[in-house]
Amino acid sequence: MRAVPNWAVATAAAAPLLLVAGWTVAEARQPAGYDPIRDTISELAGQEAADAWIMITALVLLGCCYLAVAAVLHAAGLPSRFLLAVGGVATIALVAFPRPTVGGSPSHGIAATVAVLALALWPAGSALWLPRGHDTEHPGRPDPPWAFRRAVGLSATVVLLALFGWSAYEVTSGSRTGLAERVTAVAVSLWPLLAILSARRAHLTWAVGGATAIGPTLPTVGVVPPDPLGPTRGPTRGPAPRRPDRLP
Repeated sequence: MRAVPNWAVATAAAAPLLLVAGWTVAEARQPAGYDPIRDTISELAGQEAADAWIMITALVLLGCCYLAVAAVLHAAGLPSRFLLAVGGVATIALVAFPRPTVGGSPSHGIAATVAVLALALWPAGSALWLPRGHDTEHPGRPDPPWAFRRAVGLSATVVLLALFGWSAYEVTSGSRTGLAERVTAVAVSLWPLLAILSARRAHLTWAVGGATAIGPTLPTVGVVPPDPLGPTRGPTRGPAPRRPDRLP
């Protein structure tokens, strides 16, 4: 199991902070008619938004955080890391396809859908790829981190997909699109942090548990310990004298 670097933990922790700070500062720069409960995050980076660069910068940095975590989170397995990287690329693509002032944008909608789906499905990828618990066939192999165990990973994906469904409903026929989008975005940005903290804890536990022992383990079965009351054999002494009552 590979160690998780400190900068990766800081990067994962920065993702939700960048997201919330970005839309908070960008909302303060908008006209009075902007409603965060009704209006989406994408409008803050849209073509007619005031100081759109604030939310654009936040989205680009957020996507880079996802890519950085996917690059070093080896404990998650390749399928999950690929989905997390796809989510990061799709998040950055939201900036390349901004939402217009009037009407919708198919390119923006596709990028947003791919981003949320990839970030919602990646916990299930590690849960299905890794063993459920302790590997009895390979007892020396460390247990998977708790965030990547099957029950935990699948439960996380179910919750994130439910939030995605809520956002889709609000977009089509609801009036709280902004609220649903913000809750979903925060939820998908928090899971990489929980996953990387889980992997770091699992590595530390594995390292402390004796995986760093040096030298081979010598067999002890059938070995007779020396007699502490017997004669001492030094490096310059000959063999121990034979007792007179012992037959040759």
